[in-house]
Amino acid sequence: MEQAVPSEDACCPDSSCCSPTPAPVSLGGVQTPRDDVRDSVREHYAKLIAQRSAAASCCSSPAPITEQAGYRDADLSALPDGLREASFGCGAPIQLAELERGETVLDIGSGAGLDAILAARRVGPTGRVIGLDMTPEMIEQARANLRHAGVTNAEIRQGYMEAMPLDDAAVDCVVSNCVINLSPDKPAVFREVFRVLRPGGRMMVSDIVTHGLPPELRKDGFLYNSCVAGALEQEDYLAAIRAAGFVDLRIVSKRTYDADSIGELLQACCSGEPADRQRAPPDAAALAGRVSSVYVAANKPR
Repeated sequence: MEQAVPSEDACCPDSSCCSPTPAPVSLGGVQTPRDDVRDSVREHYAKLIAQRSAAASCCSSPAPITEQAGYRDADLSALPDGLREASFGCGAPIQLAELERGETVLDIGSGAGLDAILAARRVGPTGRVIGLDMTPEMIEQARANLRHAGVTNAEIRQGYMEAMPLDDAAVDCVVSNCVINLSPDKPAVFREVFRVLRPGGRMMVSDIVTHGLPPELRKDGFLYNSCVAGALEQEDYLAAIRAAGFVDLRIVSKRTYDADSIGELLQACCSGEPADRQRAPPDAAALAGRVSSVYVAANKPR
């Protein structure tokens, strides 16, 4: 799947792919209609997958996001061209999910298909992987990547994570990489995860949580699409998982971003900003120490 590397002008002829789309001030507020939030997120990531569809682009970071997130070189070496640059996650949940041969796995917010491909290889030909995404452009790219990788035991479905197109008790494990924070109704997502898991099934997600994030930043549309403004406070995030019925809830690991490293997260999730903005976003001081990426695991009772 060789693709031409665009020039700087070709990548950003009108700055639409590399600059945040202006959003209503209330995007991160509770009064914003859920469909408006979804539309903003969908449009944003449709632009980003177009931007990063080549193996390298003027907006890509020097080091692939997948390496920063913690994926192993052995896993990345056999991926389709360009897929490493088409990851928008904040972690590598597949590395910690302890997938077994023959299992059925759901990847929420499967994006361009990176985790779906890795999971499919782990569960083997007797296993199955279901990717779920709401963005048509992402789904199209993911399906092409699955074909290019020769993966036949995975499929990508279109739908919302708050109302998943899956039967009850359909999967053994649910993974997600920096996506649940984008939902306008996170408790509904965790209820759906609980519903589709089989008794004794497990969840392993990497996501963003906050710690006393100032209210004014939660109204910033750019920061919402960057996985920050819409993220729950850590205590609320864990409470929503418990309320859904999960047990054995634990934070497996956690990284809190300082003013120097927060640009990494904004770039990984969305920014496409010039390099100097990636390293020192305008709100770096306000965000420092208030945003963390976490690996969270939990089980459904048997």
